[in-house]
Amino acid sequence: MSNHRIGALLVMASAVNWSVCAVAEEPAGRPNFVVVFTDDQGYGDVGCFGSPDIRTPRLDAMAAEGMKLTSFYAQPICGPSRAALMTGCYPLRVAERGNTKQVHPVLHLEEITIAEVLKTRGYATACFGKWDLATHSQTDFYADLLPTRQGFDYFFGTPTSNDRVVNLYRNEELIEQAAPMATLTRRYTDEAIGFMRRHKDQPFFVYIPHTMPHTRLDASPRFKGKSQRGLYGDVIEEIDYNVGRILDAIQEMGLAKNTYVIFTSDNGPWLMKNKGFADGHRPGDHGGSAGPWRSGKVSTFEGGVRVPCIVWGPGRVPAGTSCGLIASTLDLLPTLAALAGAEVPADRVIDGEDIRHLLHGEFDKASPNKAFYYYLRVQLQAVRQGKWKLHLPRDREPIGAAPFSRNTHIAPADRIGFDTPMLVDLEQDPGEELNLADQHPGVVDRLLGLADAMRADLGDYNRVGENMRFFDLAGPRPAAPPVPDQTRPADTKPIATK
Repeated sequence: MSNHRIGALLVMASAVNWSVCAVAEEPAGRPNFVVVFTDDQGYGDVGCFGSPDIRTPRLDAMAAEGMKLTSFYAQPICGPSRAALMTGCYPLRVAERGNTKQVHPVLHLEEITIAEVLKTRGYATACFGKWDLATHSQTDFYADLLPTRQGFDYFFGTPTSNDRVVNLYRNEELIEQAAPMATLTRRYTDEAIGFMRRHKDQPFFVYIPHTMPHTRLDASPRFKGKSQRGLYGDVIEEIDYNVGRILDAIQEMGLAKNTYVIFTSDNGPWLMKNKGFADGHRPGDHGGSAGPWRSGKVSTFEGGVRVPCIVWGPGRVPAGTSCGLIASTLDLLPTLAALAGAEVPADRVIDGEDIRHLLHGEFDKASPNKAFYYYLRVQLQAVRQGKWKLHLPRDREPIGAAPFSRNTHIAPADRIGFDTPMLVDLEQDPGEELNLADQHPGVVDRLLGLADAMRADLGDYNRVGENMRFFDLAGPRPAAPPVPDQTRPADTKPIATK
């Protein structure tokens, strides 16, 4: 462990010791956290978010007993979304092994994850499912970057996506090659419930990044062929059932009043898995639906990054509420840290903010100035504040989005550029079709100012910001984000796996 990392953790530990002395424990103790993170599930793929044909009774009930967040954001693609959730930072900000900016971040060991933050407060931590932060490969990955080296006590899952196969690991040991995909949702849930039962007498953080509904799709016999939306619907309905199993287990253990459960997705729907890149609605479509929002995965239109989010916490999260204020996966690390009485790293910029006030229904405490920045790969493409979203000028095939410059993931109508800024009122125009820039020049200037400040702080495709992190530099900082042509840097060969 480097001196830099040791110093950061000592700062965190010192802050935690102060908070333990200065802040009395809540009667119920440090709360437990369960984060269910689905893969490629669209905003419109949950009943309470508008799905007309996928049955999600347990998620709907979870929302009725808790809160829907309807302006909740992830990143446009799976690896970056996981980096953002784990670190509380925009993916471009985090350091990667070899000082590169990969399509799917290879999370540097010097980065501090949400699991490591919670462990300073005595949490038992576990990950069940898809990791995707040790390279985007089932076989050719860095074993020393698996969850067990990034703050998790226990790991049962797979290194990355199920594009072809899923190899299952228990901690760092390969236990099954080409596991049956129809079994994964149940098995991850079984393992998660078992871990919660073993650690019910201490606070726990359970992270369940499901393999599904990323294709290849499959469902168990109980669900296969049962949905009106074909196999995709079967998969979502099985996820829904297993979220219910988690909630039931928490209730049975008597932990409901001391547990927060958060359900969300890593990005919008994979539209190239649907006929004609349409919003998923046919039984044969293997991708999801963005509901009212435009486009899907690998896009900075709303459909690519606005995702369903439900928060459940009886006695803490007000039942039957809906929050339309801006929030994102970036906010989970500082929020869970605050709820646990832990401190976030003080030696680096953290982009997320503590949103306890939102989760507890205190919407009047939200800042009207909060902004969200839409990055695709290393390019800043848009910024939102309040109801206003500004698409920044960009080419139709922007170099900063490479290898998605010619974006075959989305409909041809959405593969567009902007010669001038495009201002959208998201409350009135969810399809992002009407440019109001000429009518609201002051709003345009304000959002352009936010974008310029973010470029200076974090960066853009043609510049490195002041607080973009590189932990392995021996010489000067690069002038632009280093984007390799190959899958990984030539001088950082993956560690062989068993």
